[in-house]
Amino acid sequence: MTDRRDNTRSPQRPATDVLTERSSRVVSLAKLHRAAVRRAENRFLVEGFNAVDAALATGRATRLLVRDSDADRHETLVRRAVAAGLAIHRVNDRAASKLSETSTSPGVFAVCDLLTATLADVLAAGPRLLVVAVEPREPGNVGTLTRCADAMGADAVVLLGDSVDPHNSKSVRASAGSVFHIPVVRDSDVAGALEKIRSAHVALIATTMDGELSLDDADATLASSHAWLFGNEAHGLPDEVLADADHRLSIPIRGRAESLNLAAASAICLYASARVQNS
Repeated sequence: MTDRRDNTRSPQRPATDVLTERSSRVVSLAKLHRAAVRRAENRFLVEGFNAVDAALATGRATRLLVRDSDADRHETLVRRAVAAGLAIHRVNDRAASKLSETSTSPGVFAVCDLLTATLADVLAAGPRLLVVAVEPREPGNVGTLTRCADAMGADAVVLLGDSVDPHNSKSVRASAGSVFHIPVVRDSDVAGALEKIRSAHVALIATTMDGELSLDDADATLASSHAWLFGNEAHGLPDEVLADADHRLSIPIRGRAESLNLAAASAICLYASARVQNS
């Protein structure tokens, strides 16, 4: 079948025609690699088993595409898509390569509506743990941050300022499906968003090398609702954000490394929060 709203094909089996790289549908979907097109069409493309599995499990997928030579390998995903009444298309090798943004295409893709979450909705739910990244630019780091937040039971990921699009394919892949499990909010107003978070009685904790509070001594602070603030990969947190935070916390470094990258720092901090809040 070609669309869950299209009754021209039987809903009991996927389409048998194999789309080529010249197919208008493949050409159109390949354009979703560009952020402007994703925004204009309100949809994005995910690839790989983990992302497609999560998209199907959360009801986010609207269409499935599978490389013809991998149809048997991904039979479970195809069966689930059929059961959900989704459009399913087979594509040839060149079409799969055109749709993929990896060097070796995984051979299975899902089209999904853009993930929309607002800060107002997140705060209305009374969050205990938020992950806030200020102007993150590296999509892989945003995906890893989202995966870590999901694993540690955070209530949402908030991307502030001029941030990378969380629908970027590299970000989605790095999240390993977690982008479908946890709300991801984008807000361009850094100061305004932080004030809203604080007004919701969520303390702002900034990570810095010379914080007045050590993670080793932060259990009392982490027991209450809080938001971890992580900075840009190259420049860290802006001075005004650091100065305005409720707490400035440092991660003790026992060895000779000068610092930790965003992924490592976030994993350590979020584990500490999860340990305290779930003990």
